Amino acid sequence: MNVCRKFASIAIVVIWTSLLPVWAQTSLDSLQHLPEVVVTERYADREIRSTAPMQILSGKAIRNLNVLQVSDAVKHFSGVAVKDYGGIGGLKTVSVRSLGAAHTAVNYNGIAVTDVQTGQIDIGRFSLDNVENISLLSGQTDRIFQPARAFASASTLNITTSAPSFADAKKTNGRVSVKGGSFGLFNPALNINARVSEKMSATFSSEWMSANGSYPYVLHYGASGIDSSSVEKRENTDVQNLRLESALFVRFSEQSRGNIRLYYFQSERGLPGATIFYNTENFSKQRLWDRTFFTQAHFEHTFSPKWAVQANAKHNRGYLRYLDPTFLGAEGKIEDIFNQSETYGSLSALYRAFEKLSFSASTDFSANTMHANRNNFATPTRLTAQSVVAAKWVSNQLLSTASLLYTQTFESTRNGEPAENRTKFSPYVSVSVKPFSDVDFRFRAFYKNSFRLPTFNDLYYPAIGMRQLLPEDANQFNAGATFGTSIGNAVPLLTLSADAYQNRIKNKIVAYPTGNLHQWTMMNLGAVKINGLDVSAEGIIKLQNTGNLVVGATYTLQRAMDVTDSEKITYKHQLPYTPKHSGSARATLETSWFHVAYAVLWSGQRFSNRYNGNEFRMSGYSDHSVSVAKSLNTRFGKADLSVEALNLAGKNYEIVRNYPMPGRSFRANLSLNF
Repeated sequence: MNVCRKFASIAIVVIWTSLLPVWAQTSLDSLQHLPEVVVTERYADREIRSTAPMQILSGKAIRNLNVLQVSDAVKHFSGVAVKDYGGIGGLKTVSVRSLGAAHTAVNYNGIAVTDVQTGQIDIGRFSLDNVENISLLSGQTDRIFQPARAFASASTLNITTSAPSFADAKKTNGRVSVKGGSFGLFNPALNINARVSEKMSATFSSEWMSANGSYPYVLHYGASGIDSSSVEKRENTDVQNLRLESALFVRFSEQSRGNIRLYYFQSERGLPGATIFYNTENFSKQRLWDRTFFTQAHFEHTFSPKWAVQANAKHNRGYLRYLDPTFLGAEGKIEDIFNQSETYGSLSALYRAFEKLSFSASTDFSANTMHANRNNFATPTRLTAQSVVAAKWVSNQLLSTASLLYTQTFESTRNGEPAENRTKFSPYVSVSVKPFSDVDFRFRAFYKNSFRLPTFNDLYYPAIGMRQLLPEDANQFNAGATFGTSIGNAVPLLTLSADAYQNRIKNKIVAYPTGNLHQWTMMNLGAVKINGLDVSAEGIIKLQNTGNLVVGATYTLQRAMDVTDSEKITYKHQLPYTPKHSGSARATLETSWFHVAYAVLWSGQRFSNRYNGNEFRMSGYSDHSVSVAKSLNTRFGKADLSVEALNLAGKNYEIVRNYPMPGRSFRANLSLNF
């Protein structure tokens, strides 16, 4: 509590100091109110101007990708590896440029989603039903008016849901939809927007998803095509998810606006185990129950053309229950129940010193606690303070940003010794140069230092956790170029980007066996060096008297090497599950009668072990999907119908060894906008 009081005192002083000039200016200068001006831009323009690689999928592009969850859409970004354990309910985590899932922040409507227990977010739980766009940043955004936490991670996945909008004098609108398909999929959803008053609007979204997830797969006994095989069925793959979400948007005045959100998610799912020779029936009985509730609020106020402030707050509670009823132990089962909570607050100030130069400062504070049903569990609490100062210069030919983030943590436990407190400075600098005034061609580069703290599992999990763990330290270097143009009326949009990068990780946290395969400990044993190249292209081609053809492609070349110890056999071997070559492509034919879309994901060979021996080699794969969509105007509103065929080749390829993906499947979606 003494630490909390000290922290609160420091935060009050910082906030008072930053706001004092604002109040002084407000009292001395008269304010002039200008009418609201809405500025719109194409997502492609933002990608081209960004000083760090930015990839954006709009809601329209997402609908053309034949995807059900956020994890499916993210696979189409370059430099991304999604660990997918198979099926709708399988765990899905994202790693960007091989830095690991714990180095990727997931922001939901501008505020981070956290999990101090594991440090990684299961992005398979996020639906696409009410999502307006998804963006991925490698490095850092050019927007400096952000919470301090937004400057902390090596990369950021942003999920933005749709805000309510109304045509004419209409006070309510919405959409009802239902998806169904293979493996027992049933997915109804409802979205309603309401205009409460001229200054206030609200939205409500709900969704239920149920699937048995049981799909056939071919189990090969030995090398594929040489030894025998059998057709099996994936067991314990059922999932039931419920999502409820509501938001209230308020414009208090021309200078002030804010919103508050409530979010609830619950799921029950089976955890399909790894495929085991001659023991596929009833092998896995593990179950997972998950409940998440959070409320978050955002407020923004503009004092003058030079000064603005914003505040963010969030309270999150998470419940996780894991059950393995087949564990061969004294109790005949393993049952773990974890509860974690977070209270978070942030205050930011923006100062526009000149037309081209602006500064910002932000202070965040968070408190995280985790409880467990195990006897003598440590019950850790982590207090984290983050402060950042940033600057931005923008002109027609030059865009540059710089920031310095300071992080301080305080660890405490109810039982046993806590981990050490940590302090860290993390610098960042980026630049984008446009050498020719009449050509939209730009060079860009950035350097970023970031770190990720050991998770509560890393530090405190019984018989595994290690209190002396150091944070992982990551250094990112990136240099690239972007180009955007149009070729008459035939090609209204063409964008190209290419980025070469190098990432270096020190003190990498790895699990290490201590006595047998059932007793592991966490240690700082790793050092990783990652060299890569990301290339992407997107274009729109107008077809005479027919419509538009929208195309896009990405390619990633990546060499992610273990450089821990030159004497080890794994020295300079490729990291597990990191393909050297991977990519994606998509094409959509848009006509006034219907839309036809095609998408493909492909990956080269990978290894499932730090030692790149032939016995750990995994074959490459490609996943092809097509869809046909039709819109109709009815007396009830606009109706959309789409039919999708997924994984056309029907291959049970594996992203994670012994976790086969579903083969060919089909989905249909019917929605009504009212």
